[in-house]
Amino acid sequence: MEHELDTLGHTKVALVDLAIRFGPKLLVAILIMAAGVVVSGWVARAADRGLRPLELEPPVRQLLTRLARTMIVGLFAILALQNLGVELLPLIAGLSVAGAGIALATQGVLSNIVAGLTIIFTKPYRVGEYIAIVGVEGKVEVISIFSTQLTHSDRSRIIVPNRKIVGEILHNYGRIRQADLVVGVAYEADLAEALTTIRDLVRVNSRVLPDPAAVVQIVALGDSAVQISIRPWVAVADYGIVEGELHLAIVEALRKRGISIPYPQREVRMIGAPT
Repeated sequence: MEHELDTLGHTKVALVDLAIRFGPKLLVAILIMAAGVVVSGWVARAADRGLRPLELEPPVRQLLTRLARTMIVGLFAILALQNLGVELLPLIAGLSVAGAGIALATQGVLSNIVAGLTIIFTKPYRVGEYIAIVGVEGKVEVISIFSTQLTHSDRSRIIVPNRKIVGEILHNYGRIRQADLVVGVAYEADLAEALTTIRDLVRVNSRVLPDPAAVVQIVALGDSAVQISIRPWVAVADYGIVEGELHLAIVEALRKRGISIPYPQREVRMIGAPT
């Protein structure tokens, strides 16, 4: 019993001694880190305001503000460690060895980061543009260090890791797309009137952009109809809608003008059949 009391007494004395020797330093270190967090927030907000007039891409501005915040926090962390009497050189050596191990274990993450930086600074696409890459397509909503988020026309989200994008063939439609419709009219129809009617319908459609100009022309002589191609430019959001609107308007207008849209048909002649 007395031995246990002596052990407890020695433990209390040791704890009090540690508190006396390191307590003030630990308190100061905590205050230094708290000040670092506050100052880093101020610096990050100031950097963000300073970068806005430069019209940088949001991911680039976000990356630079995060780097500024990290550098300030790191500087205050060094001050806090020095206040505690920690030897920085052995610590840095240990962190470098640990960093090498972490790098080997997180190769995929690091490759995403490198690819994300490449995308951010080379700008093969920007937020708001419509792209097709690695078998998927959609409107670019978010470009981050690790991935790119797309919104498909069916309103689903597609998350593509950045390492899957860099080095692949990328189709960037931009913010507008060219619709492609084909309408067949009968050979005996007035082709000039049909073309004029279709051009007028395309021009008055509110979704069709006036510039670039829509292309309306005869593209092929089919088996049972003259094929007319209609290729208007529209905003990405209107790409799927405008085709339905134009198809309906064209069918109704051609019917009113007596211009036939023939059904696909074949003429079969039997050789040697009895008359």
